[in-house]
Order: sequence, then C-alpha cells, then structure tokens
Amino acid sequence: MEPVVSIIMGSTSDLPVMEKAAQFLDELQVPFEMNALSAHRTPEAVEEFAKNAHTRGIKVIIAAAGMAAHLPGVIAASTPLPVIGVPIKASLDGIDALLAIVQMPPGIPVATVGINGALNAGILAVQMLSLSDATLKAKFIAYKEGLKKKIVKANEDLKDVKYTYKVN
Repeated sequence: MEPVVSIIMGSTSDLPVMEKAAQFLDELQVPFEMNALSAHRTPEAVEEFAKNAHTRGIKVIIAAAGMAAHLPGVIAASTPLPVIGVPIKASLDGIDALLAIVQMPPGIPVATVGINGALNAGILAVQMLSLSDATLKAKFIAYKEGLKKKIVKANEDLKDVKYTYKVN
C-alpha cells in the first residue's frame, strides 16, 4: 500500500489536532503517511520532501503549523501538489498561524481550513482525490449522507427535551 496523502506537522505536539485528519482518512481507507518536519529546524528535509512528494505517488499534502506557521507555504513553494494548511492554536488563539498560512503570495496557494481544523483538511483531501476515484467518491457521498442522518436524528431527539415554555 502506497500513500496518496501526506500529513506533515511541524512538531509531534500537533498530533492531537492532526490525528482527526488521520482518523478520517483511515475510516475512508485512504492510504496516508505522517511525518514531523519543521520549516525552521529541518528546512533541507522539508524542501527535499516537497520536491519529491509527487514522484512518490503523493497526491495531496496536509501541512499543519502553529505560531509563525511557515511549513505549509514552504512546502507549497516547492511542490506541484495541492497543499492544505491547518493552522494550529499554539499562541494568540491560533490567529497568528491562520494569518501566516492564508496570506500566501500569488502563485503559491495554500488551501486553508480553520484553526485546528484537521478533520476538514482530511475531508478536503478526500474531495480532491474523489475527482479521479469513483470508489472514494461513493464512500464520501455515504459519509455526507451519514452526516445528514445524524442531524435529522438529533432534531428528533430534541423533541424529548422539555422546558416550561418550549412549544415543540
């Protein structure tokens, strides 16, 4: 089994956030890899990874970083692959990371999800892969249908919640 998604984080301290993307990919049976690489501490390794990821069969990169949050942009600068940035709440409530990731110069885009939004990054990666994978697209459609069913059930369950002035 060869990975098609690469989850990269600046530090393993990001793992509690990033495991949500990993769990989603695992649930939909999408092969992925996870690595810790730092734009500041291991810049040569980041550049080598970014330049070669597409030759190894990687199709989408999810890159997480907090604070200065250069990792997603540095990767995007050196790869032809789509990069999804996940800003990590490490300082300033994650606003610093969000702004660092979303403010990329023309020609170096990074699709950016919300602060600590690793699940949405995994979902976006699956949507990208689904463009050329009918089996994965069917799994994703079923996932979305499941989301709808959860809300319908939750709304039904609200009927059992009682308040003096609640009329439904």
